[in-house]
Amino acid sequence: MATAIYLEHYLDSIENLPCELQRNFTLMRDLDNRTEEKKNEIDKLAEEYIANVKNLASEQRVEHLQKIQNAYSKCKEFSDDKVQLAMQTYEMVDKHIRRLDADLARFENELKEKLEVSSFESTEGRGLKKGDSRGLREKRASRGRGRKGSDEDSPRKKKMKNSPDLSDTLLPMQPSDVLDMPVDPNEPTYCLCHQVSYGEMIGCDNPDCPIEWFHFACVDLATKPKGKWFCPRCTQDRKKK
Repeated sequence: MATAIYLEHYLDSIENLPCELQRNFTLMRDLDNRTEEKKNEIDKLAEEYIANVKNLASEQRVEHLQKIQNAYSKCKEFSDDKVQLAMQTYEMVDKHIRRLDADLARFENELKEKLEVSSFESTEGRGLKKGDSRGLREKRASRGRGRKGSDEDSPRKKKMKNSPDLSDTLLPMQPSDVLDMPVDPNEPTYCLCHQVSYGEMIGCDNPDCPIEWFHFACVDLATKPKGKWFCPRCTQDRKKK
C-alpha cells in the first residue's frame, strides 16, 4: 500500500515534466537557428567590408564595423540564453531525481521499522499464547476434565504454526537498492560505496578525510553517535600513528 502511495505521488509530480522539457528543447532549437542566421549575417557583412574597405570613408567603416559588432553581441546573447535554458532543464530533471532518491530512502526506513515492529509483536504474541494455554490446561486438570491430545494439535495452534511469519513476507532492502539508477556524471558521490547523497548521512570529524560524508547503512550506524566520529579509513590511520 505504501509503495502505491509513493509511486502515485511521484507520478503526479512528474506529470508536467515531459511538456516542460519539450518546451525548453524547442526554445533551445529556436535559439540555435537564430544564432546560425546571425552567423551567416556576420559572414556577409565581413565579406562586404573586406571587399569595399578601400572605397569606404572613415565614418562608413566605423558604421560597418558597428553592425558586425552588434551581430556578434546578438549571437552571444542567444548563446547565453541557451546556456541558461540548459541549466534550467538540468535542474528540473535533477530535482525529480533527488526527490525519488529521498522517497526511496524514506520508504526503505519505514519498511525496516515495520519489519522490526511486526517481528517483536509476533514473538510477544507467541509467548502470551503459550502462557494462556498452560493456564487453561491447569484449570481443566483441576476440574477433572482433562482432554486427550497435545495442545499443540489444537486448531488454533495449527493455524499459528502454519501461518507464515510477517518477517518472511517482507523482503529486506539494501542501501544499494536505493540507487539502482544511472548516476548523473555531474552529481558528486560520497561514502565507501561511491554513490550520490541519499537518506541519513554522517560526516567524518577528520578535516583531511578524502571522502567526508558516509551513509548510515554503509558504516553500520542506526543513529548519530555522540561526540566525534571517524570513518573506518581514518580510524585505521589514527591507529597506525
